Amino acid sequence: MLTRLGHFLVRRRRTVLMVAGIGLIVAVLGGLDLPRHLRFGGSDSTGSEYSRGLREIERDFALGNPNFALLVTAKSGRVDDPAVAAEGIALTKRLAAERGIGGAASYWTLGSVSPLRSHDGAQALVLGQLDGDQSTLVKRASELAPRFEQDGRVVSVRVGAPAAAYREISERTQSDLIRAEVIAVPITLVLLLLVYGGVVAATLPLAVGGFAVALTVLALRLLTGFTDVSVFALNLATAAGLALGIDYSLFVVSRFREELRAGREPHDAVVVTVETAGRTVMFGAIALAASLSALVVFPVPILRSEAHAGFVAALFTALGAVVVLPALLAVLGHNVDRWSWRRVPELRGDRFWRGVAQRVMRHPVPIALSAIALLLFLGAPFLAIKFGLPDDRVLPRSSASHKVGDAIRAGFSANETGSLSVVAVDVGDAVSREPDIDAYAIRLSRLEGVARVDALTDSYVRGQRVAIPAAARAVFASPHATWFRVVPSVEPVSVEGEALVGRVRATPGPFHTLVTGPPAELVDTNRAMAERLPLAIGLVAAVSLVMLFVMFGSVVVPLKALLMNFLSLTATFGAMVWIFQQGHLSGLLDFTASSTIYSGAPILMFCVAFGLSMDYEVFLLSRIKEEYDRTGDNAAAIAAGLERTGRIVTAAAALLSVVFLAFATSGVSFLKMMGIGLSLAIIMDATIIRALLVPAFMRLAGRANWWAPAPLRRLHERIAPRFAELSLTERPPEELAPATTRV
Repeated sequence: MLTRLGHFLVRRRRTVLMVAGIGLIVAVLGGLDLPRHLRFGGSDSTGSEYSRGLREIERDFALGNPNFALLVTAKSGRVDDPAVAAEGIALTKRLAAERGIGGAASYWTLGSVSPLRSHDGAQALVLGQLDGDQSTLVKRASELAPRFEQDGRVVSVRVGAPAAAYREISERTQSDLIRAEVIAVPITLVLLLLVYGGVVAATLPLAVGGFAVALTVLALRLLTGFTDVSVFALNLATAAGLALGIDYSLFVVSRFREELRAGREPHDAVVVTVETAGRTVMFGAIALAASLSALVVFPVPILRSEAHAGFVAALFTALGAVVVLPALLAVLGHNVDRWSWRRVPELRGDRFWRGVAQRVMRHPVPIALSAIALLLFLGAPFLAIKFGLPDDRVLPRSSASHKVGDAIRAGFSANETGSLSVVAVDVGDAVSREPDIDAYAIRLSRLEGVARVDALTDSYVRGQRVAIPAAARAVFASPHATWFRVVPSVEPVSVEGEALVGRVRATPGPFHTLVTGPPAELVDTNRAMAERLPLAIGLVAAVSLVMLFVMFGSVVVPLKALLMNFLSLTATFGAMVWIFQQGHLSGLLDFTASSTIYSGAPILMFCVAFGLSMDYEVFLLSRIKEEYDRTGDNAAAIAAGLERTGRIVTAAAALLSVVFLAFATSGVSFLKMMGIGLSLAIIMDATIIRALLVPAFMRLAGRANWWAPAPLRRLHERIAPRFAELSLTERPPEELAPATTRV
């Protein structure tokens, strides 16, 4: 099939390029307004108790948990001073009158409730509930923030809480994407110039990356007409399209130039390039697309958006590298080396990498054990991972939301915007159930980690009733239900917050309840992730095993590849816990450690890194298998494989690392973590795994590398591509004759 594709691309090269150019123009024009259609949020697990409780509150009550806060600071004196109180009451009324506000309350309108006042009495909170999903919150917060932030004569007002944090995260994510592109493209171009030594060849990978990004953006824009697409999907689409475009093009262009140096005519070189490098690219794209498709098993919309983005980015990049780029190479021919400032190297591999392979194979056991020990050591911190959800601390300390969040955490006894909501459904006449409501609220208020419970009957602190105005109590009533606000005294989105959810859910009550709120979201999201994780890992592993078997006809090589990938990723995850959860290097990298890691980040990182690692795996193993089939010498084949691929894999890893590190300049810490984590995974895979563990393992396995049971061997003979058809670069010198018809 690939041979026929290569001949077709040579014959129809100008038509292919014309169609690609038209498609690129359509993609650019059609995808321009994608950012306007992206949605924020999507971390809640569909069907969870958290989601069902949230829907009950939105349906039955005018006011739920506050998600918008005004931090009011007295310029002099205390918040109980008459002038400050008058300003606070006026702010509360203004906020309540805004469109889209379900209700508003404050320290002053709730009868001077002490948790809404800071310890020093200089600050107090005005709380409001913005209606709608997280994307609506972002829009409304963007409109409200400028109208309420002020620095007046009596008070200063700053906007905070989840809605404001969502707004800043959304805005910063899009601005950081532009900055990452501005950083990545010039640096990558310089590195490509160094790798290729010529202008024409160096610009081809960036062209393919741009082509893939444009088509991926258009696909996401079309997808927004059918489902929600997260704002973070655009970051993955851009990073993956650019990185994969460089990665795949490096394989294709390097192979094409190698075939030209071997004496082939340009059109024949294109055919062989599609047969060999094209096979590797197609496998890598399918492996990455399959790995990312495993994200759809999680009932978390943001991960599904990332799956869509990564899937289409992988396929469009493969289209660019296997179809458009070969057609362009067929047009360029020997001009691919035009504007080169150094002599094109002779047809030979890199002796350095051959020497590395030979040294490893002389001492395979101690080198393999040392490499494994190092990876396990790096992965040890992963055992202490704690999962959380993004909040204002993912933003830089200089951001307004982060400053307000720090002030609330440091200066107030409770985090009102992180409250739990306990929804009692089918209560009937709530007034007639007031004794039950009172008793249940008292039990909840006595739980460890609870600062206060607000209910239809009053507020409660450690079992004691605290009177609040009737208007404040009215928000907890509906014709057939009621709810309780459980304000935590611990950090809501934390291990302590998770434990509090467990205690609240275990507290017996006189009616059926649903527990929602940020701590409950954390618990239910983590549970949903844990339940589906084995299925996702199993799908990724199964697809990889099957595809590697089809490629190489072995059961040993696929199992080895899985083991190596898991070892590499464990080390990467350990490093991410050490840096981003435990806070090491936080000053250098400019982020705030919140003692947790968003549970979706390691899963996404696993799928992306696992798929990317298969590129290098197949690229190296293909060369080893070709040489082994020709000579039957295992050690010589391993050395030749690393010799031929070492320089290219190293260059590809360096280029991909630059792309992902550019995206790590984001001011949003979990995007920074993704960039650094993927860069580290790529570097480890290209060095410790490919240079040390793969040669050591394959030397020890010997002929067993290519073993498979007889039934599977017969199956492979029927379905596998033919690897016996080697390119001229792997044939003995006497076969290096012009081959304009035989490819």
